[in-house]
Amino acid sequence: MERGTAERIEEPSEKCDWMGAARIAASCETFHPDEEDEQVADELLSCYNCRYRRWTAASFDCSKKKK
Repeated sequence: MERGTAERIEEPSEKCDWMGAARIAASCETFHPDEEDEQVADELLSCYNCRYRRWTAASFDCSKKKK
C-alpha cells in the first residue's frame, strides 16, 4: 500500500487489530494524533488514535486521501 492512501481495517468478530493499526500508522506520512479525549488505543501512534480516522459500523476508514 502506498503511503497516504486510504486503508480500511476490518474488525473480525469482535477483535480489533491493534498491532496492525500501530504498524500502519508508523509508516503513514499523514498520521496526526486526534484530541486526547478521542483516542482509544494505548499506543499513541495508531490508526485508532488518528485525527483522520472515521468510524464505520464494522471498524473505521482513513479519511485522509493522497493528493
